[in-house]
Amino acid sequence: MRARSKALLAGGALIIGLVAAAQAPQPGPPKRIDLAKSFTTGKLRAVNREITKPPDRPDGVHMSERQNPGLVWIEGSDFTEGAIEVDVRGRDHFQRSFIGIVFHGKDDKTYESVYLRPFNFQVQDPVRHRHALQYISVPEFDWPRLREQFPDEFERPVDASVAPTDWVTLRVVVQERTVQVYVGPDKTPALAARKLGSLNRGIIGLWTGNGSDGDFANLRITPTR
Repeated sequence: MRARSKALLAGGALIIGLVAAAQAPQPGPPKRIDLAKSFTTGKLRAVNREITKPPDRPDGVHMSERQNPGLVWIEGSDFTEGAIEVDVRGRDHFQRSFIGIVFHGKDDKTYESVYLRPFNFQVQDPVRHRHALQYISVPEFDWPRLREQFPDEFERPVDASVAPTDWVTLRVVVQERTVQVYVGPDKTPALAARKLGSLNRGIIGLWTGNGSDGDFANLRITPTR
């Protein structure tokens, strides 16, 4: 009798699990944002950067170079969970190319970001190569603290076939407790990390680091919540 009860409980748990999976929100088609059009219509707000258009991407924008990090907020965006994808292009210039995206933005100083260091993509130094991709949550968890206290947990290399001066697709999948990052055509995440901080929703933006400029195009957002 006990064996039968256990089997029934196990079967019930399986059914509940299948029902929960069936009821889980399914992603729809991605929402594409023409960054150049958004710039023209005043839907981009720059912080510590100037916005222009790159000559080779009519759907893209260029963020100027300046000291300290810079942001371009996508006005009206509100993101909780799902995937954010954008094509980015940086430079092969040591410590002068940091380029990525921001999500769960609360204000100009409080947000989460995933960014690339293209000058570390193909470098032979194994330490630098491991620091090609970074996930942060500022102000509490910026890269110096993460590198010191959690070495290599929130930084990763990227596939050496990714050229530092080419357009590359950066895809970030955000869930309640995890963040996964894909770089280029690779179907395996370059980074899978626990989610930092307590922010669970907010505005989306583009990001370049200290002394860095960058190009962005073809922004896609696929929410699951």
